[in-house]
Amino acid sequence: MTLGNPNADIFIPDGTAPAEALARTTHLGIGAHQDDLEFMAFHGILECFEKPGCSFCGIVLTDGSGSPRSGAFARKSGSEIAQIRHTEQRKAASVGKYGAMIQLGYASAELKDPANPNPLRDLAEILRAAKPETAYIHNPADKHPTHLAAFALSLRALRSVPKPDRPRRLIGCEVWRSLDWLPDTEKIRMDTGGNETLAAALNSAFESQISSGKRYDLAVPGRRRANATFCDPHSTDSAQETILGMDLTPLIVDNTLDPVQFTCEMVHRFETEVHQALKSALGIP
Repeated sequence: MTLGNPNADIFIPDGTAPAEALARTTHLGIGAHQDDLEFMAFHGILECFEKPGCSFCGIVLTDGSGSPRSGAFARKSGSEIAQIRHTEQRKAASVGKYGAMIQLGYASAELKDPANPNPLRDLAEILRAAKPETAYIHNPADKHPTHLAAFALSLRALRSVPKPDRPRRLIGCEVWRSLDWLPDTEKIRMDTGGNETLAAALNSAFESQISSGKRYDLAVPGRRRANATFCDPHSTDSAQETILGMDLTPLIVDNTLDPVQFTCEMVHRFETEVHQALKSALGIP
């Protein structure tokens, strides 16, 4: 496999040849930054952890050089922090026993540039080799600009793959905006309880972010527990931790679907749900 960025890195924790490692993929996550996969696609990591016949492939699109930093990392240059984050991502892949971990190493600006063909070409090549059954990507209502660029790139790459090779399920995941606002009938609820030790080890791998004041190690499990507890006000918790997802499968079943309209229609259904429930509570016909 020839990737467009000379700084790209293909890491196979168990030493399997890259082609074979990609071919065994069942679950695949595409994240913008180092640590995104561990926060948003933990369901896929957990589904494959020490389970024969299942293999998680992680893809990180950017180099992480623009990450916020303070404390011991405050004076690190962009290239230095990129190398640190690269190493942290490899550590997480080893801890999570990923089948493959690919870091494409592009700058955020390159990812956001639709005229740059390399990120799309690289991602499409990986997808054709991996042929995952389930894929996790950033959701189109995320508020982080680079996450939205990652969503757009992921969708273009997935749509470029022949339909028989596309995932059977595509899930948009929450990072920089919770998906609690989705109508309950449209939420994908992914039970991620039962292996808090693995989750904690993955989250803590990213010391450059945690020690710089971003307490993801506390916030991520907190969100998952909140998702589980605030699932249904009329019943006891059916799960200890839950990640919420958005079903994006229609967008790769039908290439003509407009992702903007698709997303805004979801927002409109939420608006309608709130409007009707409030009118009912106030006794307004």
